[in-house]
Amino acid sequence: MAYYCFNNQDIKRRALCPVLDFFKHFQKPLKLKLHTPENSLKTNISHIGIHRPGLAMSGYLSVYNPDQIQMIGSTEWSYLESVGSEAREYIFAKLSEFRSPMWVLTHNLTPHQELLNMCVKQNVPLMTTELSTFDFAKETQRFLEQYFAEYTSVHASLVDVYGVGMLYVGDSNVGKSECVLDLVERGHRLVADDSVRITRIGDTLIGRSEALIKHHMEIRGIGIIDVKSMFGIKSVRRKKKIEVVIELQPWQQGMTYERTGLSNAYEEILGVKVPKVLIPVAPGKSLTVISEVIAMNALMKMNGVDAAKEFNANLLKVIQDKAQGLFKDDGFNDVLIGTTYE
Repeated sequence: MAYYCFNNQDIKRRALCPVLDFFKHFQKPLKLKLHTPENSLKTNISHIGIHRPGLAMSGYLSVYNPDQIQMIGSTEWSYLESVGSEAREYIFAKLSEFRSPMWVLTHNLTPHQELLNMCVKQNVPLMTTELSTFDFAKETQRFLEQYFAEYTSVHASLVDVYGVGMLYVGDSNVGKSECVLDLVERGHRLVADDSVRITRIGDTLIGRSEALIKHHMEIRGIGIIDVKSMFGIKSVRRKKKIEVVIELQPWQQGMTYERTGLSNAYEEILGVKVPKVLIPVAPGKSLTVISEVIAMNALMKMNGVDAAKEFNANLLKVIQDKAQGLFKDDGFNDVLIGTTYE
């Protein structure tokens, strides 16, 4: 059964990326230089992907995708250089029938005047970068995939326990924040408390804190605390892949809880299934130790070791051997080697 905060998820996705914001954030990392007036930065990126207009320049306009970022590398630039000024005038006259969000030349190539004239006329930004074609495309594509990815926000806490991203959900006052605080005190790392922003990248869910909350926590009876300032930089991280969902639930008499680990439960978030563990909360129960065991068990499963399945296989073999009269308890399991009793 899906936990209530995952039912009817408010799934969002950004429709536009302002080029002005893109330029402000990535001017230094992508080593961008603007060759058109700043007023040209008012365009918007609406499509994931980067287009190389080489075929369109040679006349195959049917394969031209003007809605994407247009990137000119050394191959396209050499072609434009070889055809001469008159041919370039014709090429960009045809391409001016379309309007792209921005043009970028890699390898710090000098823009041809015909391209610059077209961009100025259309009021479209023209930039150059020192990066190679591959590096610029890789970094920009990675950003666009994250920017336009589906995302949602849930009432939960996210902690990195032994490298495993554990998302804690449960009713208010069930003890999520207290459990998370205890994990941080034991050396694990807080990602987000109370509200977690979850983004789907491919088939991976990435969780982080909301921008306003960051690494703050609300502890009832104390108030708001700054985990980063209190426990140091090693106690927090900006984002983490979500690998296990932990639902904390008050102990209910008569309710059946998982005993063997053979029945795997999952929670579906943004269309991705994540393993789920239900922990009944009762007085005196050490949720932090149980959390660490869950994390270590998840690591073992990632490395191909499933303790529950191995135990079940061994048990079934013993039952089968007994049924066939092959099982024999010869007593050697009770014999200790040496003089030390363990």
